[in-house]
Amino acid sequence: MALLIVLITCFVIILATSQPCRTPDDFVAATSPGHIMIGGLFAIHEKMLSSEAYPRRPEIQKCVGFEIAMFLQTLAMIHSIEMINNSTLLSGVKLGYEIYDTCTEVTVAMAAALRFLSKFNCSREIVEVKCNYSSYMPRVKAVIGAGYSEISMAVSRILSLQLMPQVSYESTAEILSDKIRFPSFLRTVPSDFYQTKAMAHLIQKSGWNWIGIITTDDDYGRLALSTFVLQTMANNVCIAFKEVLPAFLSDNTIEVRINQTLEKIIAEAHVNVIVVFLRQFHVISLFSKAIERNINKLWIASDNWSTAIKITTIPNIKKIGKVVGFAFRKGNVSSFQSFLQNLHMFPRDHNKPLNEYAMLLSACAYVKDSDLSQCIFNHSQGTLAYKANKDVDRNFSLRNDFLWDYTEPGLVHSIQLAVFALAYALRDLCQARDCKNTNAFQPWEQIQSKCSKECSPGQMKKTTRSQHTCCYECVNCPENHYSNQTDMDHCLLCNNETHWAPVKSTTCFEKEVEYLSWNDALAVLLLALSLLGIVFVLAVGIIFTRNLNTPVVKSSGGLMVCYVILLCHVLTFASTGFFVGEPQDFTCKTRQMLFGVSFALCISCILTKSLKILLAFSFDPKLQNFLKCLYKPIPIIFTCTGIQVAICTLWLIFAAPTVEGNVSLPRVIILECEEGSILAFGTMLGYIAILAFICFLFAFKGRKLPENYNEAKFITFGMLIYFIAWITFIPVYATTSGKYLPAVEIIVILISNYGILCCTFFPKCYVILCKQETNTKSAFLQTVYSYSSHSAGSLAMSHVSLDSTNSNSTATNPGSGGKPAAWPKSKDLQTQACAHICNENVTGAPKTRPRKRISSI
Repeated sequence: MALLIVLITCFVIILATSQPCRTPDDFVAATSPGHIMIGGLFAIHEKMLSSEAYPRRPEIQKCVGFEIAMFLQTLAMIHSIEMINNSTLLSGVKLGYEIYDTCTEVTVAMAAALRFLSKFNCSREIVEVKCNYSSYMPRVKAVIGAGYSEISMAVSRILSLQLMPQVSYESTAEILSDKIRFPSFLRTVPSDFYQTKAMAHLIQKSGWNWIGIITTDDDYGRLALSTFVLQTMANNVCIAFKEVLPAFLSDNTIEVRINQTLEKIIAEAHVNVIVVFLRQFHVISLFSKAIERNINKLWIASDNWSTAIKITTIPNIKKIGKVVGFAFRKGNVSSFQSFLQNLHMFPRDHNKPLNEYAMLLSACAYVKDSDLSQCIFNHSQGTLAYKANKDVDRNFSLRNDFLWDYTEPGLVHSIQLAVFALAYALRDLCQARDCKNTNAFQPWEQIQSKCSKECSPGQMKKTTRSQHTCCYECVNCPENHYSNQTDMDHCLLCNNETHWAPVKSTTCFEKEVEYLSWNDALAVLLLALSLLGIVFVLAVGIIFTRNLNTPVVKSSGGLMVCYVILLCHVLTFASTGFFVGEPQDFTCKTRQMLFGVSFALCISCILTKSLKILLAFSFDPKLQNFLKCLYKPIPIIFTCTGIQVAICTLWLIFAAPTVEGNVSLPRVIILECEEGSILAFGTMLGYIAILAFICFLFAFKGRKLPENYNEAKFITFGMLIYFIAWITFIPVYATTSGKYLPAVEIIVILISNYGILCCTFFPKCYVILCKQETNTKSAFLQTVYSYSSHSAGSLAMSHVSLDSTNSNSTATNPGSGGKPAAWPKSKDLQTQACAHICNENVTGAPKTRPRKRISSI
């Protein structure tokens, strides 16, 4: 269709530029001079005669079938222009008009459009082909019309070449709202979207779900049909049949198609509601034949024919059933009624439709008013010569009321709105220039006549306190809202899960996906600290390996325990790497499990060391016996670590961590690991805290050991650092969001791991490297002897004090100086401490030479 229009346009342009029309004035229906010319397109005649089935040369044929309703629309435009010229609206600037009869044919309307685009003030009617029409001056500034959407589409494509404003008073096809394809098209009626929506709503509320549709085979009919079908399907309404009639009366198959349509209606007996998207002449033919066949249905009328007076005058029209129609909003057209009553006084020069009406009225002078319209139509099918005489003028004046009876107030009001919209726009434009000069402005200069400035994309209308809906303020769309058209009533909401929009946005933007990436500065720093920690661990391992036989290394709980603790530190530092980078299911499941198990194993090993230290320097027999029963290093380590493994395994089975996108932030999607179960996560951390607390208690109990080998004191400090770090972590983790949330946990892991590493191994490394004189067996024994003597003396004094008060309740050992039998001697204490701390295999109590046994360390 578009290609056909382009070919016809090019052909007509070539024809127009090659030679003028034979009689160009015959082509114009009505004209009046003015400073600013306004074009008009009206289907005054119903069809165009064709002398042959297939035309052999391009020529405009004669139009027949005078339509009273369309003639009245032409008069409405003329009347509106006369009202403006007789007012002070344009301050002395006179509007002229040049109205063409489209004859309900696209080709005729396109020929008129070319006439509009022809160069102004030229001896020949020429349409110049230019690359830029910014300075081109056509003969008219704007166009009112056309009525039918099919014609408006074709005309608009031509007028868009120069962005000439086109204001339609009746074209309702929804596609005409597309400003990309029809940039200069405007209208004073709503699109079919709202009409079809109202029809679908009516059908739904009435409980009808089995209907038929009749439409025309043109752009208007097809678009209305597709829109209506979509809206009815959404309401669970089924369509029994879709009948399509030829768009123009010149099609010789129209009678056959109407008969076929009626046969379909009769065959579908259960269909009692029929939606009709047709033109008036289609409906007249359809209803006339339906009356003959006694077809009685409920017909839903489109705005094309719902208020047509000519249809209501069909004989026996009530036999077709009921008609429910949708029409345009009506306005005050009382001034137009006065204009029609005095129409016989209006000059008929350069107004062919008015002359033809007068002639036809004279031919039907003796026909009743009820039959006058049909008589005029029938006489206009032939060729009548107009002769001005007194009888014509007399008949003209006597039948003025007849025209008012055929007036459709909604369409008249729509035409008046179109003309006055252009007039108010011209008034605003002419305030800064002399519009009496035809070259004062170009047609393309999107002229406005509004109470308020239009709201640009990114804004919405906010109604003011004024009673007029045309008066409003423009406010910016809030965040996460947008508007992509001018004068939108409300802003549209973005999909907050995937998109966002700033204030005054014209579109939604995709949220950026963020996570703690490898190249992030904080991530690099934390990973560097983790690598440094691994280097420290390796250094400690090397130092301990090279000093295996020194007391400091032996007093660290055994070589295997030290290596296991160092391995746990390496794994804990390595687990921080799983917190960085794009989260994956594997990394989400691995990072917490690796940290939880390795850290629990580390604390379990330190727990056995704390227990061993407490056992070595415990001089209370009862406590010592209890600790000996409790001290089982391998079972303790396996049991404590196994519980953590069980917790993590259940976590993975029933509520494993997964990758999720956090869409709560306004502009980004945070890709993060959802822990799966906060209870499991808390249980894992809580279990480590319990182990650390027990370790802290044991270490705190032995904090007063010999100064040079006081590992329990440093373990106490390490556990305190752990507690401080993780107690701080809980509120920070709960209140932090964003891509740096994993960094918080990394920092806490590093602090606790560094704290335990430094407090457990660094003091020993310091002694090994910097105080080698204290890292000998003799120095170690001297320290142990001094501590054990002091501890035994203190213990003896406390028991002597107890003996003085409880002499009857305490058993004594003869020959022991009154000391209890369970009290160990000083040398026994030294041997015990040396055996436990130095990892020596010392059994039994020393009898005669304890110093020799101790020196065997």
